[in-house]
Amino acid sequence: MSAWYERGIFYHIYPLGMTGAPKHNNAAEITNRFKELSLWIPHIKKLGCNALYIGPLFESTSHGYDTRDYKRTDRRLGDNESLKDFVKECHKEGIKVVVDGVFNHTGREFFAFRDLQEKQGSSAYKDWYKGVSFDWQSPLGDPFGYDAWQGHFELPCLNLSNPEVKEYLFDVIRFWAEEFHIDGIRLDCANVLDFTFMKEMRRVTEGIKQDFWLMGEVIHGDYSRWVNREMLHSVTNYELHKSLYSGFNDHNFFEIAHNVRRLEAIHQKLYTFVDNHDEDRIASKLTNKEHLFPVYLCLFTLPGIPSLYYGGEWGIEGRRTCTSDEALRPAISVTDEPRLHCPLTGLIEKLAHIHAKYPAYQNGRYQELLLTNRQYAFARQGEGPLMITAVNNDDREAHLSIPVPVFGRQAVNLMAEAEEASILPITDGKIHMKLKGNWGTILEIKGEN
Repeated sequence: MSAWYERGIFYHIYPLGMTGAPKHNNAAEITNRFKELSLWIPHIKKLGCNALYIGPLFESTSHGYDTRDYKRTDRRLGDNESLKDFVKECHKEGIKVVVDGVFNHTGREFFAFRDLQEKQGSSAYKDWYKGVSFDWQSPLGDPFGYDAWQGHFELPCLNLSNPEVKEYLFDVIRFWAEEFHIDGIRLDCANVLDFTFMKEMRRVTEGIKQDFWLMGEVIHGDYSRWVNREMLHSVTNYELHKSLYSGFNDHNFFEIAHNVRRLEAIHQKLYTFVDNHDEDRIASKLTNKEHLFPVYLCLFTLPGIPSLYYGGEWGIEGRRTCTSDEALRPAISVTDEPRLHCPLTGLIEKLAHIHAKYPAYQNGRYQELLLTNRQYAFARQGEGPLMITAVNNDDREAHLSIPVPVFGRQAVNLMAEAEEASILPITDGKIHMKLKGNWGTILEIKGEN
């Protein structure tokens, strides 16, 4: 049987933003916002998602990626017991839980950096950070310099080639698995993490828990360098993300199809998305808002492990600025669902349930069937019936003749609306159909009745 993550449909939460937690962690007391997060579990399950990527979760100074303490839940969200209870609630509903692992850097309030500030050259942790030099001062007033993530000196980079650092972080992972029973880790900044560190981490996690999933944040590069038997199970498919919105905006399905073909060797394992906590909302990126449904149709039926970022099911908008990502990470209460609910919500729910029902969409072979600038059809074939996705990004209705690569008598239109035929005949090995503008559908191929 395939691993759980190969059948995964993810819901992605940025908890500090979703719950409206304070931007800076200055309070002494603990505020349990997991009570509010728990209210989302029925909604996540109803949508058809069976996995949750939530983070960052651990004690930090501001946005969550400037870690203070890897073994303490961020007090703005709750304590360790409330996180443990939240994961238990998710598991009870059949939802796996993946958390952020911020291992490239720490915050300046992390104990090792504090010790370095205090003791400088005599600190036992001076080799825990990259590029530490007492020949210059950091821009933040330290009497020493160090490597910082992308020049942000509030994020000093850990020295992942140091055996002490590696063992400390592996102990953190063991703690998370044993204390909170998480099912995997999303590795922040995986594109710059030390490869040897990731290989050793893969061996460590394989010994901790069966099917423990490692997924890395990688934007550019050859994804197969990270996704292989020695390192990670998956990485973020930013290439598909970019080709989806630009392919629709430019009426150029060739860009999407080219991307899928190029990644054919590893695309079943890649983590696919249309927006996240770092990217402008897809509803803001699309020139034509009517493309929202066909974009999500592609997300749920093209190869990969689909992920829905909170609020996406309601088509909310948001753009980052030069100085802030807050618009991408808004406070939303799940009790607002009736007000926010829109036609897209129900369509996404239907797509998620189709993805879960048909194995072809989880691990089936991809085959391109029809391709023009404005129309695109592809098949997915694995266990169970052959499935075909057809998409039209033109404003006008399109007449399609889609070749069917296997024997079939008829095609069942799983997205048929009231005025459409739900059963389409297959004539001379082709499906002849009309597809309205800015729309798409899913066809299940049937043999003998």
